[in-house]
Amino acid sequence: MVLTKTPICEFGKKPEFFELKSTEGNLINLNDVKGKNGTLIMFICNHCPYVEVIIEDLVDDCKILEKEGIRSIAIMSNDTKEYPEDSFDNMINFSKKYDFNFPYVIDQTQIIAKKYDAVCTPDFFGYNRNLELQYRGRFRELRNLKPIKNGESDLLKAMKLIAKTEKGPKDQIASMGCNIKWFK
Repeated sequence: MVLTKTPICEFGKKPEFFELKSTEGNLINLNDVKGKNGTLIMFICNHCPYVEVIIEDLVDDCKILEKEGIRSIAIMSNDTKEYPEDSFDNMINFSKKYDFNFPYVIDQTQIIAKKYDAVCTPDFFGYNRNLELQYRGRFRELRNLKPIKNGESDLLKAMKLIAKTEKGPKDQIASMGCNIKWFK
């Protein structure tokens, strides 16, 4: 596990188009998940301890965001040969276990992760209704891999702000997690 932090948000950057296979067996593209008030694109995986400690709260927050007109999608880009715990079958189990209300898709070629410059799991990209990047920060503070719960998560607050104003917070704290497991 290599701890990696995300870069600073490139405000206004447009998302890259994708079409990836979901755990439901469908091909999902960017247009399928665009929300009327915003879109959240998350790079996660099944086995990262940084994802594991937030996943239940993350799913709850995505359910709240859906009511705010923000749609979400999770992309898994890790090398599944070297990290079989992130296999497609395990993605199906993971999404069912945590009752995902959003598509969970596999980026088997890692092209999408590279186009987004995703660096770790979790890595969050929060877009406004015009698909302009407004958030690239953390879910919430973690200390010794334990979430510090003091109200709404940073992600939830930022995405609610984006839904209301189309602008993300100026000050954002980088997300951190395990580096994406790139092909060797």
